[in-house]
Amino acid sequence: MKYYIIAGERSGDLHGGNLIKALKATDSQAEVRCWGGEEMRNAGGELVVHYREMAYMGFWEVLVHLKAIKKKINFCKEDILSFQPDALILIDYAGFNLRIAKFASQHNIPVHYYISPKIWAWNQKRAYKIKRFVDYMYVILPFEKEFYRKFDFEVDYVGNPLLDAIKAYKPNKDFQYKGQDVIAVLPGSRKQEVRAMMENLQGIAVDFPEEHFVIAGVSNLETELYDGWQQIENVDLIFDQTYDLLSHSKAALVTSGTATLETALFEVPQVVVYKTGKISFAIAKRVVKVEFISLVNLILDKEAVRELIQDEFNPSNLKNEFEKILPGGENTESILKDYKQLKEMLGAENTSQITAELMVNRVQG
Repeated sequence: MKYYIIAGERSGDLHGGNLIKALKATDSQAEVRCWGGEEMRNAGGELVVHYREMAYMGFWEVLVHLKAIKKKINFCKEDILSFQPDALILIDYAGFNLRIAKFASQHNIPVHYYISPKIWAWNQKRAYKIKRFVDYMYVILPFEKEFYRKFDFEVDYVGNPLLDAIKAYKPNKDFQYKGQDVIAVLPGSRKQEVRAMMENLQGIAVDFPEEHFVIAGVSNLETELYDGWQQIENVDLIFDQTYDLLSHSKAALVTSGTATLETALFEVPQVVVYKTGKISFAIAKRVVKVEFISLVNLILDKEAVRELIQDEFNPSNLKNEFEKILPGGENTESILKDYKQLKEMLGAENTSQITAELMVNRVQG
């Protein structure tokens, strides 16, 4: 069978890669064409467009790049029709993928959505659009099944793919910080996120000279974004070794996103931070319908880890909250206790295989 898969972000590439492996294990004749990154290509997908060409963040940033985005959408539609897949598989990335879902539905191509867009956070009425144009939805957060039920749309909860990714992780025996207890700095995979973290990192590093801060850089971004760390004695920069870093960390500073859940699953106490452009944030404040921004807090439905958002993300607040998550800190024990509850709520492993089997069975009829 032929599968066309679209992932527009780094986390989608990770999950897409594992899904492709599972699809090929389930369907020996699987032919995969995809938008994503190295993980999906290495898993055997034919990569059409890399996600780094699509990494726009926030309302204003999307508006500025609207012409380029429309061009990508039109190319995607043409490529799908040329490939004629037996199934279109969309991974998160709502703004782009929902347009493609509508197009595919109009051309009688079955639409499978793996990892729901976060419509429960804002614009919940998009659920009606999803119900109309998506044939099957596979959700990875426990509360999403009940959310869609409110719109009379039955979906499959398949567990969380991060459990699979971490289970498959093989520690690097030669990791340079092995045996050390460092502080992980996870600034995200988008330019605006990295800039915000780097602006605040120098202050916290100077305030805690006895701690060793290690930035988890991503190689798809320009290295210049991380400039400045070289001038700080107790800060290092590494690339594409996030899991190795987390496995040797005693605390973490994490930009909101998938990384907050990864950090929790490695049982590393964290402070979550987030800052975007002023216009984007002003719009978001009006439309966002959830109390928290980190997946850890959303799943647990409480502020288990501290969130510093926009103007709250400043050197003074960061220093105060960072002290509380160090070994013996005020919040450390309660965070680790909440992480255990989080793992129980996420359920079983083998998400990618469960999802692939459901997809293949439905495609083959």
